[in-house]
Amino acid sequence: MPGMQPVAVVTGASSGIGAATAERLAREGYRVVLAARRRARLDEVAARIAQRGGSASVAQLDVTDRAAVTDLAGSLDHCDVLVANAGGAIGLDEIADASAEDWLAMYQANVLGTLHVVQALLPRLIASGNGTVVIMGSTAGLGAYEGGGGYVAAKHAVHALAGTLRLELCGQPVRVIEIAPGMVRTEEFALNRFRGDAERAAAVYAGVAEPLTAQDVADAVAWAVTRPSHVNVDLMVLRPRAQAAQHKVHRTG
Repeated sequence: MPGMQPVAVVTGASSGIGAATAERLAREGYRVVLAARRRARLDEVAARIAQRGGSASVAQLDVTDRAAVTDLAGSLDHCDVLVANAGGAIGLDEIADASAEDWLAMYQANVLGTLHVVQALLPRLIASGNGTVVIMGSTAGLGAYEGGGGYVAAKHAVHALAGTLRLELCGQPVRVIEIAPGMVRTEEFALNRFRGDAERAAAVYAGVAEPLTAQDVADAVAWAVTRPSHVNVDLMVLRPRAQAAQHKVHRTG
């Protein structure tokens, strides 16, 4: 809206890519709404933003809780950007041994969580006259790999959601951007995937000189969001130079 500071809602903003993206968008002039489950971590991110002169507010939120998402949307007077980043992977089991509960948890967080926030905030994004939805996909949504079945399935669904939404919003003043990172080393993604097993988490990145960082992905989000409003970055795939494909990674030592 003219004369108002633009607002960006970032889910999964308590750490990793979400936190880095929130901090970067704050530097771009957005008032950032930090949404995630861990209030203390959100407060830390908000404090860092404030120290740099940015504007942020905190909303403790589980994106799988539809009522809570609806309440968050209702608390906002307007919204210009949604970064649907919350999600994650669980385990690296082959399909023959996979847990249906793990698959369901990944589907709920990655797919239904994205659906909830998109549906709740879409009216405000349209009303802004120049809205942007950024959906955090993954290269797992563009190909398969052994042991990744549940996460691959969830991220394929996220990719389909983004493409379908873009078609359905054609003619509306809202862009739909999908960012699909490959190997990103954050403090928690692999650790959460392996339920706190630090050794297995570290092995994911063993011998890889420079995986992507959360800041690399945040840079990509900020670049896409700040293009002129007629420019839609449909899909941006990011990988470290050492990762030529999902299954081909150069490792040293």
